[in-house]
Amino acid sequence: MTDKIIIFDTTLRDGEQSPGASMTRDEKIRIARQLERLKVDVIEAGFAASSNGDFECVQAIANTIKDSAICSLARANERDIARAAEALKNAANGRIHTFIATSPLHMEKKLRMSPEQVLEQARVSVRQARSLCADVEFSAEDAFRSEMDFLCRVVEVAISEGARTINLPDTVGYGIPELYGNFVKTVRERVPNSDTAIFSVHCHNALGMAVANSLAGVKIGGARQIECTINGLGERAGNCSLEEAVMAIKTRRDYFGLDVGIDTQHIVAASRMVSQITGFVVQPNKAVVGANAFAHTSGIHQDGVLKARDTYEIMRAEDVGWSANKIVLGKLSGRNAFKQRLQDLGIMPESEAELNAAFARFKDLADRKSEIFDEDIIALLGDGSVTTEKEHFGFVSMKQHSETGEMPQAELVISVDGQEVKTSSTGNGPVDASLKAIEAHVKSGAEMVLYSVNAISGNTESQGEVTVRLQSGGRVVNGVGADPDIVVASAKAYLSALSKLHCPEERVAAQGV
Repeated sequence: MTDKIIIFDTTLRDGEQSPGASMTRDEKIRIARQLERLKVDVIEAGFAASSNGDFECVQAIANTIKDSAICSLARANERDIARAAEALKNAANGRIHTFIATSPLHMEKKLRMSPEQVLEQARVSVRQARSLCADVEFSAEDAFRSEMDFLCRVVEVAISEGARTINLPDTVGYGIPELYGNFVKTVRERVPNSDTAIFSVHCHNALGMAVANSLAGVKIGGARQIECTINGLGERAGNCSLEEAVMAIKTRRDYFGLDVGIDTQHIVAASRMVSQITGFVVQPNKAVVGANAFAHTSGIHQDGVLKARDTYEIMRAEDVGWSANKIVLGKLSGRNAFKQRLQDLGIMPESEAELNAAFARFKDLADRKSEIFDEDIIALLGDGSVTTEKEHFGFVSMKQHSETGEMPQAELVISVDGQEVKTSSTGNGPVDASLKAIEAHVKSGAEMVLYSVNAISGNTESQGEVTVRLQSGGRVVNGVGADPDIVVASAKAYLSALSKLHCPEERVAAQGV
């Protein structure tokens, strides 16, 4: 048994299952590069069989990332596994992650299979995966609510067929730390060949205990892999938070007696990137990466920290990537300085053309803002105009008029599949008028379920970051826009969301783990 915990990040797969958290290919590659910089052991890049788009994303990440193992999820069937293997064929280190549900409820109601059929399907699927890939992980979906004797039989079979890693997910977040930890321990003790596999925990946050359950699975259960996401992003209430689990193990090494290979100084950068790409704002009081995580308001606390930081701080802010010196560049900064800062942030564009486009946008922003922060640069790289993926709808220019006692008016020039069109409307305010002007031409009929504004940095000169969440035909998408002008940022976000709605979704519904 090793004393190192394997960190398995599923932000790009399970994290993307959050309604509205879908990401483009370029966005996924940027996040994957940041995860590699973070020294994540395994990156679950997606579910290759779910759509051609997902296949291409997994393939692109497998071709790009060299230091982390790249994993694709696959249901326990021949098509899914073959598709995953094809997507991973050029990976430096590839892993097929196949799964099937083992709880009575899931087998009867969802799969409509008998336990013996599930057992045989697990056997055949792991055997097929192992014939195509040296590294195979098997997950027993809804393991925590499974019948113990049957679960142990399935796990034993999966290991005997070549699975190196066995995942025991708490798929619905039903676990309690002590119970879940002992559950993992019991499985490991009862399965005869358990010593030849690494056991993994994958916990959901329905009751707010995903991190606690994962750590209990490690400490009590003897698991040596934690499956997690940046910011705890994920389906329903989310997943185990990478930054919380990692820092708990590092900070309380006296208790866990374990190590992680994560370069923690890149945690905050990863958190910011995922937040800005998905539009899921990190709550200020979020552990480790929240804006208030290292803020001390109480006079007693402030006095203590000034005298000795460890009076109230159990870890250093700089150890996870917080920096007191946030201002990095200005309008006189050159291309090389800009390029170096992108490298430091782990968000380098793929090509020189993209770098040049990003630098042009940086110079434009620097003419409007005296100080450029890291957050500004991350937001700038999230703009569709600096990627190779051209969105169907794009922002060109805006003219808007607002006066007390008068109905605000907005006139916009937008691009539709590369062609510029003019549109205008009135509204209850400048933002409302701008979005109605866009809708007057597009006529999407989409319902807006979220409109959120966030200041990227903390002053009146700050860029505004706007998230717009639209719902149409059962699909939910997020659009994110950033600009010093909040009305422009709103228009960009709305157009970004419309572009995502415009792209057909060919995803096959996966049960997930």
